[in-house]
Amino acid sequence: MAEYKLLLPSMGEGVMEATIISWLFSEGDMVKEDDSVVEIATDKVDSDVPTPVSGKIIKILKQKDEVAKIGEAIAILEVSGAGEPVADQPQEPKSHTDVHTEIPQLSGEEVKELEQPLAKSTVQDFSGDIYLSPLVKNIAQQENISETELQSIKGSGLEGRITKEDILAYVNDRANKPVQAAQTAAVSAPVSAPVQVAAPVSAPIKLGEGDEVIQMDRVRKIIADAMVNSKRISPHVTSFIETDVTNVVKWRTKHKDLFEKREGEKLTYMPIFVKAIVKAIQDFPLINVSVDGDKIIKKKNINIGMATALPDGNLIVPVIKNADQLSLSGLAKAINDLAYRARNKKLRPEDTQGATYTISNVGGFGNLMGTPIIPQPQVAILAVGAIVKKPAVLETKDGDVIAIRNLMFMSHSYDHRVVDGSLGGMFLKHVHDYLQNWDLDTEI
Repeated sequence: MAEYKLLLPSMGEGVMEATIISWLFSEGDMVKEDDSVVEIATDKVDSDVPTPVSGKIIKILKQKDEVAKIGEAIAILEVSGAGEPVADQPQEPKSHTDVHTEIPQLSGEEVKELEQPLAKSTVQDFSGDIYLSPLVKNIAQQENISETELQSIKGSGLEGRITKEDILAYVNDRANKPVQAAQTAAVSAPVSAPVQVAAPVSAPIKLGEGDEVIQMDRVRKIIADAMVNSKRISPHVTSFIETDVTNVVKWRTKHKDLFEKREGEKLTYMPIFVKAIVKAIQDFPLINVSVDGDKIIKKKNINIGMATALPDGNLIVPVIKNADQLSLSGLAKAINDLAYRARNKKLRPEDTQGATYTISNVGGFGNLMGTPIIPQPQVAILAVGAIVKKPAVLETKDGDVIAIRNLMFMSHSYDHRVVDGSLGGMFLKHVHDYLQNWDLDTEI
């Protein structure tokens, strides 16, 4: 018999660690190849980890709520066969993700940080590619240290990383010199440029009689961090337009029953909206970009993120990959599949990665419009409102008439660093034109 180390597999680009949610087997249990043995959570998605081999779990190395790094051993299995322990051998994973078998050597400081007992936490990136470890982030949260202050700390760890000693020294210095700490948190700038000052720390909230304290769950904390980070990074501008989608409503009403009977799929408005967005991106490809410092990265693929509300009230954004290569029927199937798996916690890590533009349907909640926040590192997002019947003025060959039409507001938020009002407005107008002039003879 030999020992096999089950490593935490790669969960996709940018994912460095995961939190153990629960083990599906206990020590002493037998597992078969490809059995899901543990549920994990990342800042992208919740998923299961399968075992590439059959054997007995003899030791669980990472318990519930503990954080494991990609490539780190989370359990030891006893497997049939002779030979050296798997720790000295490369793994050949059979799951859909590759396992990182080469783990970078960590300094003594890094090892000490990882050995500390941690509460559930997540990786967070700041401008300048400064990495914040779970331990340092936990200290920052406890000490109410703002993101701006953290960026002012010069890290002494690997690749300029802020270590435990760095942040504790900062906390001690701030306690002794509060005024100086606030000043050093300001961002240096030329005299002619506006100076950014540290965000004020909110005062503790006094609880009134009968108030209930609800602790944010892991996903809500991730969403909160992402939203604050996006507003800090991107100067948001939002444009609005009202669109007559009467043709879209007529077309869907005509085809939805036939489509469901033929494909076994619901035909919603979302694939139509996505189709119009894709066409507008092809007209204005500089909407389909990301910003890296002073560089603009023009994306080749058109991957549309689809903001999806979950039953627990949280939000996730699965991604329709290569949406420009899909027909309306293909878009409908992809959208329905992603929405179903999102609401049933069956998304894979890659299902939430790689979006280049995002749509949010605030009309699903009966809202007329909204001002959506851009998901980083994208530069724009479109919100579609509820479709409402209203009287509208129509131009005909016999003059203007008032008719009942199906109208919908759209709001387009964009990053004013790289998207000016002309580009953001023209893009929105093109989406508007594609929907308002929807061809009733469009095939599906």
